[in-house]
This record gives sequence, structure tokens and C-alpha cells, in this order.
Amino acid sequence: MTSSAKKPYLLECCVDSPESAVAAERGGADRLELCANLIIGGTTPTMALYEKVRELVSLPIHVLIRPRFGDFLYSEAETDIICREIRAFAEAGADGVVVGSLQPDGALDTDSVSRFMDCARGMSVTLHRAFDMCRDPFTAREQARRLGINTILTSGQASSCHEGLPLLQKLAELSADHGPAIMAGGGVNAGTVRELLARTDVRTFHMSGKTVLESGMTYRNPAVSMGLPGISEYQIWRTDEEAVKAVSRLLDR
Repeated sequence: MTSSAKKPYLLECCVDSPESAVAAERGGADRLELCANLIIGGTTPTMALYEKVRELVSLPIHVLIRPRFGDFLYSEAETDIICREIRAFAEAGADGVVVGSLQPDGALDTDSVSRFMDCARGMSVTLHRAFDMCRDPFTAREQARRLGINTILTSGQASSCHEGLPLLQKLAELSADHGPAIMAGGGVNAGTVRELLARTDVRTFHMSGKTVLESGMTYRNPAVSMGLPGISEYQIWRTDEEAVKAVSRLLDR
């Protein structure tokens, strides 16, 4: 295989820090999804974070554009923010963006997503896991195809891609000839990738390879908590290079 040959599989790693980005590249990831606040599902990263990660790694970077935690029903002001962020990262040289928006009835908000596509200016566009919250995945997949979406990130509308495997296979079959590519996410590790390869036509995978590190703080005030209930500010999520490497080696074989 020459360096210009297209690989049969793609491994994307979701990261929210420079340290995780470096670990993902060392582990063999093909692409990064860059976000902030991965612990709450990810939000839009700062431009400074994007620029620092771009300095440190040579991988393509797709930027998550999500203005807040919560649902994917966005106000007009939030939709405008998303459009501005897409244009800003396009100008900064991002390779792609990761977006999505839903209507109150659970349908894909095609008007908003069409605006996002216009702002993306030819960048690769992934429909994020708003897809997993939509009412009809087959209608949404076809709408995404018509809009020109390159990739759909999905767990198969389940809590993990292992549980969503039947829907993932149906979606992959429908997208085999004309796209969008179906990228499995949610609980992806070497074990689930091995299962997906054996039982589905999915060939694009999304993982965080998360490990939890203890804070380096030696002084901890027991009377004050700055985190959300159940989330300690003295634990830090980082990408585990070895977890990424385990999936990368499996795909290389």
C-alpha cells in the first residue's frame, strides 16, 4: 500500500485536551474529533485549544460544534452561534466539523443543517449523535445523504454500539453505495470493534479511549465542590494511548 492509498478502515479519536490529542496520534488514530468538556458529551472547543492541538499533531482535525450541554433543539440565537463557529474554524483550517440539530418532534432540522453545510465551505461534515436522538433514523439518514453529509456518528440509537449493532448494520447496508459513511461510536474498544467487523459492514469507528487520572492537587478542600453532582473535579479524563493502539492494531490486521 502506498501512502496515498485509501485505508479500508478509519479510526477517529475524540479528545478534549492537547495531552489526549498526542496520545491518540501515538496510539494510531487516523483522525481527531476535537471538543471541550468530553465528560458532559462534548461542547465546542476554544480556538486556542484547536490551535494548540494543531501545533502538536499532524492528524486531520474535525471540530465538534455544540454550543451547550443538553438537547439538540436550538434557538435562533444558538443556531447563529453554531454558524459563526463553523465559519471561524473553517477559516482556521479545520478539516471538518461535527454538527447536528433537531426539531421539537424529533425530526432532523434540515433547514438548520443546510445552513451549517453552507457555512462549512466544502469541509467534511459529520452529523453527530443528535442522530441517535431523532425519531426516525432511516428518514434522517436519507435526509443527511441529500444534504451532502459525509459521515453519521451513531451508536445505533442505543446506549452503546454493542447494543445498537442491528441498526448499525441496517444503516451501513443502506449507505454502502452512496453514503454517508456510518461511524460507530459509544463504547468502542478492541472488543466491540472485533464484533462490529465480524457482524456488520461498518468500517469507520469513533472512540475516546478514556482513562481517569487523579488530580495532582495535594490540597483538597472537603467543604467545597466545584463539579456537577457525582463528578469530581479531582478526576481528569484523558485518552489512553494503549486503548487506541489496541483498536488501531486490530484494524491494521
